[in-house]
Amino acid sequence: MRNVVRQELVARQLDEQIAARFPVGRRLRVLDVGLGQGTQALRLARAGHSVTGLDSDPEMLASARAALEHEPEGIRERVRLIEGDGSETGVHFLPGTFDMVLCHGVLMYVEEPDALLAGLARVLAPGGLLSLLVRNGDALAMRPAAAGDFGSAHAAFDAARYTNRLGLQVRADRLDALTATLAGIAAPLHAWYGVRVFTDGAPGDTPLPEPAELEQIFAAEERAGRTDPYRRVAALLHLCGVRGERT
Repeated sequence: MRNVVRQELVARQLDEQIAARFPVGRRLRVLDVGLGQGTQALRLARAGHSVTGLDSDPEMLASARAALEHEPEGIRERVRLIEGDGSETGVHFLPGTFDMVLCHGVLMYVEEPDALLAGLARVLAPGGLLSLLVRNGDALAMRPAAAGDFGSAHAAFDAARYTNRLGLQVRADRLDALTATLAGIAAPLHAWYGVRVFTDGAPGDTPLPEPAELEQIFAAEERAGRTDPYRRVAALLHLCGVRGERT
């Protein structure tokens, strides 16, 4: 259920930002860095946008290709998949190539993310949208505390790293630091949301509830994700930066 909530909330938040930044009906050029199984890439392609997916993991690319095979030809034609590292966007793309760049669930695996982020901003056209989904470093104590592990919760207050559900030691990012980074790469923060305020502690095998109950979960999470103080303790942060301003 955690992944379903994450994908649905991010989709709604992206739709809100697209509606606010671009004319109705415009077909966008989208780059999805670290696209994983391609959930957001496929959704955007179904909406008529042209999507390039970049991932360094052959297994993830194979999974995305398998999902793409079930789509109609018109949607398949709007998606291009490339094997490559997100830090090498300058090798693959010219400056200003894309209207929107997604980088979701990637920064936690990058030791020094500033260069990667600068490269993502470089391939954005003026007025383009940079969408980042990161682990919230200001809320690392929430998950262990909710599980009753108060020793780990106490240690997490001053931590910059955490152990994810795969057992890997990875980074977390803080809102203030990323806000400064986005300003420094000329894609200043335009909007931000919390993702998974209430459902982060759900076990990985939690089955999906009935549609009516699931919609109530989405509604509560969506409201919390845009409302202080709730969004500040979300497990994930969704930050949207804008490259320059449209005239």
